[in-house]
Amino acid sequence: MNRFTRKAAALVAGLGLLAGSLSVQAEGHIRVAEQFGIVYLLLNVAQEQKLIEKHAKAAGIDAKVEWVKLSGGSAVNDALLSGNIEIAGAGVGPLLTLWDRTKGKQNVKGVASLGNFPYYLVSNNPNVKSIADFTDKDRIALPAVGVSVQSRVLQFASAKLWGDKEFNRLDRISVAVPHPDAAAAIIKGGTEITAHFGNPPFQEQELAGNPNARIVLNSYQVLGGPSSATVLYATEKFRSENPKTYKAFVDALDEAAKFVTANPEKAADIYLKVSNAKLERDLLLKIIRNPEVQFKTTPQNTYPLAEFMHRVGAIRNKPASVKDYFFDDAQNVSGN
Repeated sequence: MNRFTRKAAALVAGLGLLAGSLSVQAEGHIRVAEQFGIVYLLLNVAQEQKLIEKHAKAAGIDAKVEWVKLSGGSAVNDALLSGNIEIAGAGVGPLLTLWDRTKGKQNVKGVASLGNFPYYLVSNNPNVKSIADFTDKDRIALPAVGVSVQSRVLQFASAKLWGDKEFNRLDRISVAVPHPDAAAAIIKGGTEITAHFGNPPFQEQELAGNPNARIVLNSYQVLGGPSSATVLYATEKFRSENPKTYKAFVDALDEAAKFVTANPEKAADIYLKVSNAKLERDLLLKIIRNPEVQFKTTPQNTYPLAEFMHRVGAIRNKPASVKDYFFDDAQNVSGN
């Protein structure tokens, strides 16, 4: 072998090692976006117990996990499309919006559910007994107008009351506000915000903190029963190019769900530690033990919202079933 050949061989070998190194780094790197609330408890448990790292190590890779805190489905979707996160945590509404927009391109689909939680639309306006009582003087706070699952459920309820042509009737008095700020406004009273479509624990804090606060709408009533309002989703590229990391994440999520179900008190302590939430532990435990709350990774009762969104033109593509907008993984096989 002459000197040139030896140098070329060394260069090829070096590039091969470099490519292998980059492949390992890419395979083990995952950035997960979460928002506010107990609905992200499974992620909190996975973070505190380093479950993703645990399952990745069992698969022979060293995982580097980053946790990103965002507010609103729009911000989460932008982060996923721009490549700033690999796993998005948001409502079914933002998932369906992005699935529709990326179909045939990035092919964003659901990874798993974070559980079933009833979402309450709470108002401190004594004149508001139902959504029909809202006027132009009211302001409804929610994570993202026209995008978040709260906004979509409110639109669904409006369509049932006033007809499909009026599905977005309450968008004009809706405002995008992070859950903690909206809850503070409802509890304090005296602000332009007279209602908040939130999630646990903010809705329970509002009901406990303001005697005028009442439930105007329950998401379970609109969707026809227990439903997975908050989910996780990713691009097809990340799933296919990082199979070990993807599986480690899914396995970690499943372990977290089993842990929370079996250890509600320990799970409550983890939530308080990771989220730094100023929340009474007894109230937190009450929420976790609520029989309407289920910590599971299989999506449930998401299709009614998907069908509604297509019917009113919010998404162009009509999914035939949950299998169209969730990846074909074991945890999603029995989803609906």
